[in-house]
Amino acid sequence: MIDNFKEIRLDFKDELKKITGKEVEFPKYTTQIINLANQNAQGTRPRVVGQMSDLIHECPDKSYEGWKKWYLEHYSDRIEKATKKISKMIENMKAAMELIDEEMIRKWVEDLVITKTAEGLIIQEIILKTIAEEAGLEWRLATSKEESKNIDGFIGSTPVSIKPMSYESMRPTVREEIDIQTIFYKKPKNSRYLYIYHNLNI
Repeated sequence: MIDNFKEIRLDFKDELKKITGKEVEFPKYTTQIINLANQNAQGTRPRVVGQMSDLIHECPDKSYEGWKKWYLEHYSDRIEKATKKISKMIENMKAAMELIDEEMIRKWVEDLVITKTAEGLIIQEIILKTIAEEAGLEWRLATSKEESKNIDGFIGSTPVSIKPMSYESMRPTVREEIDIQTIFYKKPKNSRYLYIYHNLNI
């Protein structure tokens, strides 16, 4: 589409420096740590610093200097509020860093590589076991051949498919056509609870 267009190549950092008058530099790794602290502290969320996409349009002066002056005149306290929130989280992270040793790192790696990889399979086992015990029935996971038919396991003699709740919201073209009974589950991120939803006829 742009084969016949002229290409102009600019050094964006250099152009940005010309407009802002400076190029902010940080020591190696520091921005990664600050970013992580900010994610945890939610220091730059709209409720803290304002909805920036709206505020930039509210500013009557459309230059960088005009925008900077306008924001600091109206919302300078928000910069300070965000800074305090992130700074406090940095202190929390410093304390946590003191607890980390090689053994803890090894446990983390093992959990990520082994346990988290198998989490889907573990969830299937937990769901099958829970519903089967409730119904007083035996259960088992599906074989590879059975899995090819969208069967994840059996409760008694009933084949079932096990899907996350998000599967329901997928477009029909993405969803598989499953003509066996389906169990849905939800495991909120960072939650210790697993929610199971079913209407099985067993």
